[in-house]
Amino acid sequence: MFSILQASGQSPENSMLLAEIGAALLVLGIVAFIANKLKFSVVPLYLLIGLAIGEGGVVPLSLSEEFLNTGAQIGAIMLLLLLGLEYSAYDLAKAFQDRKSAGLIDFVANATPGFVLGWLLGWGLGGALALAGITYVSSSGIAAQLIKEMGWRRSEVSKRAIGVLVFEDLALAPYLPLLTSIVLGVSAVSGIISVSLALAITGLVILVSFRGTAKWSKILDPNEPGGLLLTVFGAALLAAGLADLVGFSGVVAAFLIGLLLTGEVAETARARLSPIRDIFSAIFFLFFGITTNPADLPAVLPLALLLTAFGIAGKYLVGWWVTRDLSDPMSAWRATGFLIARGEFSMVIAALAAPIVLGIQLQALTLAYVILTAFAASVVLRFSRSQLDRR
Repeated sequence: MFSILQASGQSPENSMLLAEIGAALLVLGIVAFIANKLKFSVVPLYLLIGLAIGEGGVVPLSLSEEFLNTGAQIGAIMLLLLLGLEYSAYDLAKAFQDRKSAGLIDFVANATPGFVLGWLLGWGLGGALALAGITYVSSSGIAAQLIKEMGWRRSEVSKRAIGVLVFEDLALAPYLPLLTSIVLGVSAVSGIISVSLALAITGLVILVSFRGTAKWSKILDPNEPGGLLLTVFGAALLAAGLADLVGFSGVVAAFLIGLLLTGEVAETARARLSPIRDIFSAIFFLFFGITTNPADLPAVLPLALLLTAFGIAGKYLVGWWVTRDLSDPMSAWRATGFLIARGEFSMVIAALAAPIVLGIQLQALTLAYVILTAFAASVVLRFSRSQLDRR
Protein backbone atom coordinates (compact mmCIF):
# COMPACT_ATOMS: atom_id res chain seq x y z
CA MET A 1 0.00 0.00 0.00
CA PHE A 2 2.82 2.39 0.88
CA SER A 3 4.57 1.71 -2.43
CA ILE A 4 1.36 2.47 -4.33
CA LEU A 5 0.91 5.76 -2.51
CA GLN A 6 4.57 6.61 -3.03
CA ALA A 7 4.37 5.85 -6.75
CA SER A 8 1.23 7.93 -7.07
CA GLY A 9 2.86 10.83 -5.31
CA GLN A 10 5.87 10.72 -7.67
CA SER A 11 3.70 11.00 -10.81
CA PRO A 12 2.86 14.61 -11.75
CA GLU A 13 0.11 13.39 -14.09
CA ASN A 14 -1.59 11.38 -11.36
CA SER A 15 -1.24 14.23 -8.89
CA MET A 16 -2.76 16.73 -11.34
CA LEU A 17 -5.60 14.33 -12.18
CA LEU A 18 -6.36 13.83 -8.49
CA ALA A 19 -6.32 17.59 -7.96
CA GLU A 20 -8.69 18.17 -10.91
CA ILE A 21 -11.16 15.55 -9.66
CA GLY A 22 -11.03 17.10 -6.18
CA ALA A 23 -11.54 20.59 -7.61
CA ALA A 24 -14.54 19.43 -9.66
CA LEU A 25 -16.17 17.79 -6.62
CA LEU A 26 -15.41 20.89 -4.53
CA VAL A 27 -17.15 23.10 -7.08
CA LEU A 28 -20.15 20.75 -7.11
CA GLY A 29 -20.38 21.00 -3.32
CA ILE A 30 -20.24 24.81 -3.36
CA VAL A 31 -22.90 24.93 -6.08
CA ALA A 32 -25.10 22.60 -4.01
CA PHE A 33 -24.85 25.01 -1.05
CA ILE A 34 -25.74 27.98 -3.28
CA ALA A 35 -28.70 26.15 -4.86
CA ASN A 36 -30.01 25.22 -1.41
CA LYS A 37 -29.83 28.86 -0.29
CA LEU A 38 -31.70 29.97 -3.42
CA LYS A 39 -34.18 27.07 -3.05
CA PHE A 40 -33.41 26.01 -6.60
CA SER A 41 -32.82 22.58 -8.10
CA VAL A 42 -29.12 21.76 -8.25
CA VAL A 43 -29.39 19.26 -11.13
CA PRO A 44 -29.34 21.75 -14.04
CA LEU A 45 -26.40 23.51 -12.38
CA TYR A 46 -24.46 20.23 -12.24
CA LEU A 47 -25.17 19.74 -15.94
CA LEU A 48 -23.99 23.28 -16.77
CA ILE A 49 -20.76 22.68 -14.85
CA GLY A 50 -20.22 19.50 -16.82
CA LEU A 51 -20.69 21.43 -20.06
CA ALA A 52 -18.22 24.08 -18.88
CA ILE A 53 -15.40 21.67 -18.00
CA GLY A 54 -15.95 19.11 -20.76
CA GLU A 55 -14.53 19.03 -24.26
CA GLY A 56 -15.41 22.28 -25.99
CA GLY A 57 -16.32 23.93 -22.68
CA VAL A 58 -15.09 27.17 -21.15
CA VAL A 59 -12.50 25.53 -18.87
CA PRO A 60 -11.93 22.00 -20.23
CA LEU A 61 -10.33 19.59 -17.75
CA SER A 62 -8.71 16.25 -18.56
CA LEU A 63 -10.61 14.30 -15.93
CA SER A 64 -10.26 10.52 -15.81
CA GLU A 65 -12.82 9.09 -18.23
CA GLU A 66 -12.67 5.70 -16.49
CA PHE A 67 -13.33 7.28 -13.08
CA LEU A 68 -16.23 9.39 -14.34
CA ASN A 69 -17.76 6.55 -16.35
CA THR A 70 -17.65 4.16 -13.39
CA GLY A 71 -18.89 6.86 -11.04
CA ALA A 72 -21.76 7.71 -13.39
CA GLN A 73 -22.81 4.04 -13.59
CA ILE A 74 -22.77 3.76 -9.81
CA GLY A 75 -24.74 7.03 -9.63
CA ALA A 76 -27.50 5.66 -11.85
CA ILE A 77 -27.60 2.44 -9.79
CA MET A 78 -27.76 4.40 -6.53
CA LEU A 79 -30.59 6.61 -7.80
CA LEU A 80 -32.72 3.58 -8.62
CA LEU A 81 -31.71 1.68 -5.47
CA LEU A 82 -32.75 4.57 -3.21
CA LEU A 83 -35.95 4.93 -5.20
CA GLY A 84 -36.75 1.28 -4.49
CA LEU A 85 -36.00 1.80 -0.80
CA GLU A 86 -38.49 4.67 -0.73
CA TYR A 87 -41.42 2.40 -1.59
CA SER A 88 -42.77 -0.94 -0.55
CA ALA A 89 -44.85 -3.31 -2.65
CA TYR A 90 -47.89 -2.08 -0.75
CA ASP A 91 -47.05 1.54 -1.65
CA LEU A 92 -46.76 0.66 -5.33
CA ALA A 93 -49.98 -1.33 -5.34
CA LYS A 94 -51.85 1.45 -3.57
CA ALA A 95 -50.41 4.12 -5.85
CA PHE A 96 -51.42 2.09 -8.88
CA GLN A 97 -54.94 1.67 -7.52
CA ASP A 98 -55.38 5.29 -6.41
CA ARG A 99 -53.74 6.97 -9.39
CA LYS A 100 -54.35 4.61 -12.30
CA SER A 101 -56.55 7.15 -14.11
CA ALA A 102 -53.99 9.91 -13.58
CA GLY A 103 -51.23 7.50 -14.64
CA LEU A 104 -53.03 6.74 -17.89
CA ILE A 105 -53.59 10.45 -18.60
CA ASP A 106 -49.97 11.15 -17.73
CA PHE A 107 -48.73 8.46 -20.11
CA VAL A 108 -50.89 9.56 -23.04
CA ALA A 109 -50.28 13.30 -22.55
CA ASN A 110 -46.50 13.10 -22.07
CA ALA A 111 -45.20 9.98 -23.79
CA THR A 112 -47.19 10.48 -27.00
CA PRO A 113 -45.59 13.81 -28.05
CA GLY A 114 -42.10 12.37 -27.63
CA PHE A 115 -42.92 9.20 -29.56
CA VAL A 116 -44.64 11.07 -32.40
CA LEU A 117 -41.84 13.63 -32.74
CA GLY A 118 -39.18 10.92 -32.69
CA TRP A 119 -41.02 8.97 -35.36
CA LEU A 120 -41.63 12.05 -37.57
CA LEU A 121 -37.94 12.97 -37.34
CA GLY A 122 -37.05 9.57 -38.76
CA TRP A 123 -35.40 8.17 -35.64
CA GLY A 124 -37.05 4.77 -35.98
CA LEU A 125 -38.88 2.75 -33.37
CA GLY A 126 -35.94 2.71 -30.93
CA GLY A 127 -35.40 6.47 -31.08
CA ALA A 128 -39.14 7.22 -30.85
CA LEU A 129 -39.55 4.89 -27.87
CA ALA A 130 -36.52 6.43 -26.14
CA LEU A 131 -37.80 9.98 -26.67
CA ALA A 132 -41.24 8.92 -25.40
CA GLY A 133 -39.66 7.72 -22.15
CA ILE A 134 -37.58 10.89 -21.84
CA THR A 135 -40.64 13.14 -22.18
CA TYR A 136 -42.86 10.92 -20.01
CA VAL A 137 -40.93 10.26 -16.80
CA SER A 138 -40.66 13.12 -14.30
CA SER A 139 -37.70 13.41 -11.97
CA SER A 140 -38.59 11.98 -8.56
CA GLY A 141 -35.27 13.27 -7.25
CA ILE A 142 -35.87 16.89 -8.30
CA ALA A 143 -39.50 16.74 -7.18
CA ALA A 144 -38.51 15.42 -3.73
CA GLN A 145 -35.85 18.12 -3.45
CA LEU A 146 -38.33 20.87 -4.39
CA ILE A 147 -40.95 19.55 -1.96
CA LYS A 148 -38.37 19.55 0.83
CA GLU A 149 -36.93 22.95 -0.03
CA MET A 150 -40.33 24.64 -0.31
CA GLY A 151 -41.56 23.13 2.96
CA TRP A 152 -44.52 21.37 1.31
CA ARG A 153 -44.00 17.81 2.53
CA ARG A 154 -47.33 17.61 4.34
CA SER A 155 -49.49 19.36 1.75
CA GLU A 156 -52.24 17.38 0.07
CA VAL A 157 -51.02 18.52 -3.34
CA SER A 158 -47.56 17.07 -2.81
CA LYS A 159 -49.02 13.73 -1.69
CA ARG A 160 -51.07 13.47 -4.87
CA ALA A 161 -48.13 14.47 -7.04
CA ILE A 162 -45.98 11.82 -5.34
CA GLY A 163 -48.65 9.22 -6.19
CA VAL A 164 -48.22 10.09 -9.88
CA LEU A 165 -44.44 9.90 -9.54
CA VAL A 166 -44.68 6.44 -7.98
CA PHE A 167 -46.86 5.30 -10.88
CA GLU A 168 -44.25 6.56 -13.35
CA ASP A 169 -41.42 4.89 -11.48
CA LEU A 170 -43.29 1.60 -11.52
CA ALA A 171 -43.69 1.88 -15.30
CA LEU A 172 -39.89 1.98 -15.65
CA ALA A 173 -39.56 -1.68 -14.68
CA PRO A 174 -40.97 -3.14 -17.93
CA TYR A 175 -40.04 -0.11 -20.05
CA LEU A 176 -36.25 -0.19 -19.63
CA PRO A 177 -35.75 -3.83 -20.68
CA LEU A 178 -38.17 -3.26 -23.58
CA LEU A 179 -36.12 -0.28 -24.74
CA THR A 180 -32.90 -2.25 -24.31
CA SER A 181 -34.24 -5.08 -26.48
CA ILE A 182 -35.26 -2.69 -29.25
CA VAL A 183 -32.10 -0.59 -29.38
CA LEU A 184 -29.93 -3.71 -29.36
CA GLY A 185 -31.88 -4.98 -32.36
CA VAL A 186 -32.79 -8.37 -30.91
CA SER A 187 -35.44 -10.46 -32.59
CA ALA A 188 -39.12 -10.08 -31.79
CA VAL A 189 -39.14 -13.41 -29.97
CA SER A 190 -36.09 -12.45 -27.89
CA GLY A 191 -37.68 -9.07 -27.14
CA ILE A 192 -40.89 -10.70 -25.95
CA ILE A 193 -38.88 -13.11 -23.79
CA SER A 194 -36.84 -10.23 -22.34
CA VAL A 195 -39.90 -8.15 -21.48
CA SER A 196 -41.76 -11.17 -20.11
CA LEU A 197 -38.75 -12.00 -17.97
CA ALA A 198 -38.64 -8.43 -16.69
CA LEU A 199 -42.33 -8.52 -15.79
CA ALA A 200 -41.97 -11.95 -14.14
CA ILE A 201 -38.97 -10.83 -12.07
CA THR A 202 -40.73 -7.60 -11.07
CA GLY A 203 -43.86 -9.51 -10.07
CA LEU A 204 -41.82 -12.02 -8.07
CA VAL A 205 -39.97 -9.25 -6.23
CA ILE A 206 -43.25 -7.50 -5.39
CA LEU A 207 -44.70 -10.79 -4.13
CA VAL A 208 -41.64 -11.45 -1.96
CA SER A 209 -41.77 -7.87 -0.70
CA PHE A 210 -45.38 -8.40 0.34
CA ARG A 211 -44.71 -11.64 2.22
CA GLY A 212 -41.06 -11.56 3.24
CA THR A 213 -40.65 -8.36 5.25
CA ALA A 214 -40.15 -10.11 8.58
CA LYS A 215 -37.61 -12.56 7.13
CA TRP A 216 -35.49 -9.77 5.66
CA SER A 217 -35.57 -7.92 8.97
CA LYS A 218 -34.18 -11.01 10.72
CA ILE A 219 -31.39 -11.47 8.19
CA LEU A 220 -30.40 -7.79 7.94
CA ASP A 221 -30.02 -6.25 11.37
CA PRO A 222 -30.71 -2.47 11.29
CA ASN A 223 -28.80 -2.17 14.57
CA GLU A 224 -25.62 -2.94 12.64
CA PRO A 225 -25.73 -0.05 10.12
CA GLY A 226 -22.19 -0.62 8.82
CA GLY A 227 -22.92 -4.21 7.83
CA LEU A 228 -26.31 -3.20 6.45
CA LEU A 229 -24.71 -0.49 4.31
CA LEU A 230 -22.14 -2.85 2.81
CA THR A 231 -24.68 -5.64 2.26
CA VAL A 232 -27.30 -3.51 0.49
CA PHE A 233 -24.81 -1.48 -1.55
CA GLY A 234 -22.89 -4.61 -2.55
CA ALA A 235 -26.07 -6.49 -3.42
CA ALA A 236 -27.24 -3.63 -5.66
CA LEU A 237 -23.92 -3.47 -7.54
CA LEU A 238 -23.78 -7.27 -7.86
CA ALA A 239 -27.37 -7.48 -9.11
CA ALA A 240 -26.81 -4.64 -11.59
CA GLY A 241 -23.65 -6.24 -12.96
CA LEU A 242 -25.16 -9.70 -13.32
CA ALA A 243 -28.33 -8.24 -14.84
CA ASP A 244 -26.33 -6.40 -17.51
CA LEU A 245 -24.50 -9.63 -18.34
CA VAL A 246 -27.75 -11.51 -19.06
CA GLY A 247 -29.39 -8.63 -20.95
CA PHE A 248 -31.61 -7.39 -18.11
CA SER A 249 -31.49 -3.71 -17.12
CA GLY A 250 -28.92 -3.17 -14.35
CA VAL A 251 -30.62 -0.07 -12.97
CA VAL A 252 -33.97 -1.88 -12.79
CA ALA A 253 -32.24 -4.71 -10.93
CA ALA A 254 -30.97 -2.16 -8.39
CA PHE A 255 -34.50 -0.77 -8.08
CA LEU A 256 -35.86 -4.26 -7.36
CA ILE A 257 -33.19 -4.84 -4.69
CA GLY A 258 -34.39 -1.68 -2.96
CA LEU A 259 -38.00 -2.75 -3.33
CA LEU A 260 -37.29 -5.99 -1.46
CA LEU A 261 -36.39 -4.07 1.69
CA THR A 262 -39.04 -2.37 3.79
CA GLY A 263 -39.66 -1.09 7.30
CA GLU A 264 -36.79 -0.30 9.66
CA VAL A 265 -34.24 -2.03 7.43
CA ALA A 266 -35.15 0.23 4.49
CA GLU A 267 -35.13 3.36 6.67
CA THR A 268 -31.68 2.59 8.04
CA ALA A 269 -30.34 1.74 4.57
CA ARG A 270 -31.74 5.00 3.18
CA ALA A 271 -30.11 7.03 5.94
CA ARG A 272 -26.74 5.37 5.34
CA LEU A 273 -26.84 5.33 1.55
CA SER A 274 -28.24 8.82 0.91
CA PRO A 275 -24.86 10.62 1.24
CA ILE A 276 -23.23 8.07 -1.08
CA ARG A 277 -26.13 8.51 -3.51
CA ASP A 278 -25.65 12.28 -3.49
CA ILE A 279 -21.94 11.96 -4.33
CA PHE A 280 -22.32 9.51 -7.19
CA SER A 281 -25.47 11.10 -8.61
CA ALA A 282 -23.57 14.40 -8.77
CA ILE A 283 -20.84 12.56 -10.72
CA PHE A 284 -23.56 11.09 -12.95
CA PHE A 285 -24.93 14.54 -13.83
CA LEU A 286 -21.43 15.94 -14.22
CA PHE A 287 -20.44 13.06 -16.53
CA PHE A 288 -23.54 13.61 -18.66
CA GLY A 289 -22.64 17.27 -19.09
CA ILE A 290 -18.96 16.54 -19.79
CA THR A 291 -19.75 14.00 -22.51
CA THR A 292 -22.01 16.51 -24.30
CA ASN A 293 -20.33 19.03 -26.55
CA PRO A 294 -21.80 22.53 -26.04
CA ALA A 295 -21.51 23.03 -29.80
CA ASP A 296 -24.26 20.41 -30.26
CA LEU A 297 -26.81 22.31 -28.15
CA PRO A 298 -27.83 25.15 -30.54
CA ALA A 299 -28.95 22.61 -33.14
CA VAL A 300 -31.26 20.80 -30.70
CA LEU A 301 -32.46 23.86 -28.75
CA PRO A 302 -35.58 24.53 -30.91
CA LEU A 303 -36.72 20.91 -30.48
CA ALA A 304 -35.92 21.05 -26.75
CA LEU A 305 -38.05 24.20 -26.39
CA LEU A 306 -40.90 22.53 -28.29
CA LEU A 307 -40.68 19.44 -26.07
CA THR A 308 -40.59 21.66 -22.97
CA ALA A 309 -43.79 23.42 -24.06
CA PHE A 310 -45.48 20.06 -24.66
CA GLY A 311 -44.08 18.81 -21.35
CA ILE A 312 -45.46 21.70 -19.31
CA ALA A 313 -48.88 21.40 -20.98
CA GLY A 314 -48.99 17.63 -20.47
CA LYS A 315 -48.01 17.79 -16.81
CA TYR A 316 -50.50 20.62 -16.20
CA LEU A 317 -53.26 18.34 -17.49
CA VAL A 318 -52.16 15.70 -14.97
CA GLY A 319 -51.85 18.29 -12.17
CA TRP A 320 -55.33 19.58 -12.88
CA TRP A 321 -56.76 16.05 -12.91
CA VAL A 322 -55.34 15.01 -9.54
CA THR A 323 -56.34 18.30 -7.82
CA ARG A 324 -59.67 18.99 -9.52
CA ASP A 325 -61.60 18.38 -6.30
CA LEU A 326 -59.56 20.92 -4.29
CA SER A 327 -60.96 24.42 -3.80
CA ASP A 328 -57.69 26.31 -4.32
CA PRO A 329 -57.26 27.09 -8.06
CA MET A 330 -53.46 27.27 -7.63
CA SER A 331 -53.29 23.61 -6.58
CA ALA A 332 -53.12 22.44 -10.18
CA TRP A 333 -50.08 24.65 -10.82
CA ARG A 334 -48.34 23.42 -7.68
CA ALA A 335 -48.84 19.80 -8.69
CA THR A 336 -47.64 20.74 -12.17
CA GLY A 337 -44.51 22.30 -10.69
CA PHE A 338 -43.65 19.04 -8.92
CA LEU A 339 -44.14 17.03 -12.13
CA ILE A 340 -42.58 19.25 -14.82
CA ALA A 341 -38.90 18.56 -14.14
CA ARG A 342 -37.27 15.71 -16.02
CA GLY A 343 -33.93 14.62 -14.71
CA GLU A 344 -32.09 11.46 -13.72
CA PHE A 345 -34.42 8.95 -15.39
CA SER A 346 -34.56 10.87 -18.67
CA MET A 347 -30.76 10.89 -18.73
CA VAL A 348 -30.55 7.20 -17.85
CA ILE A 349 -32.79 6.49 -20.86
CA ALA A 350 -30.73 8.76 -23.11
CA ALA A 351 -27.48 7.20 -21.94
CA LEU A 352 -28.93 3.74 -22.63
CA ALA A 353 -30.22 4.56 -26.11
CA ALA A 354 -27.97 7.32 -27.45
CA PRO A 355 -24.83 5.34 -28.36
CA ILE A 356 -26.85 2.91 -30.48
CA VAL A 357 -29.76 4.94 -31.78
CA LEU A 358 -28.76 8.55 -32.35
CA GLY A 359 -25.26 9.08 -31.01
CA ILE A 360 -24.67 12.43 -29.37
CA GLN A 361 -27.81 14.08 -30.75
CA LEU A 362 -30.18 12.43 -28.29
CA GLN A 363 -27.82 13.11 -25.40
CA ALA A 364 -27.54 16.82 -26.25
CA LEU A 365 -31.30 17.09 -26.70
CA THR A 366 -31.96 15.40 -23.36
CA LEU A 367 -29.50 17.63 -21.52
CA ALA A 368 -31.12 20.79 -22.93
CA TYR A 369 -34.59 19.40 -22.15
CA VAL A 370 -33.68 18.54 -18.56
CA ILE A 371 -32.18 21.98 -17.92
CA LEU A 372 -35.22 23.77 -19.39
CA THR A 373 -37.80 21.68 -17.51
CA ALA A 374 -35.91 21.94 -14.21
CA PHE A 375 -35.80 25.73 -14.49
CA ALA A 376 -39.47 25.81 -15.52
CA ALA A 377 -40.44 23.72 -12.46
CA SER A 378 -38.68 26.12 -10.10
CA VAL A 379 -40.32 29.14 -11.78
CA VAL A 380 -43.82 27.60 -11.60
CA LEU A 381 -43.41 26.73 -7.90
CA ARG A 382 -42.12 30.20 -7.08
CA PHE A 383 -45.10 31.68 -8.90
CA SER A 384 -47.57 29.59 -6.88
CA ARG A 385 -45.68 29.89 -3.56
CA SER A 386 -47.18 33.08 -2.17
CA GLN A 387 -50.72 31.75 -1.66
CA LEU A 388 -49.80 28.27 -0.44
CA ASP A 389 -51.19 27.11 2.88
CA ARG A 390 -48.21 25.19 4.35
CA ARG A 391 -50.11 23.42 7.06
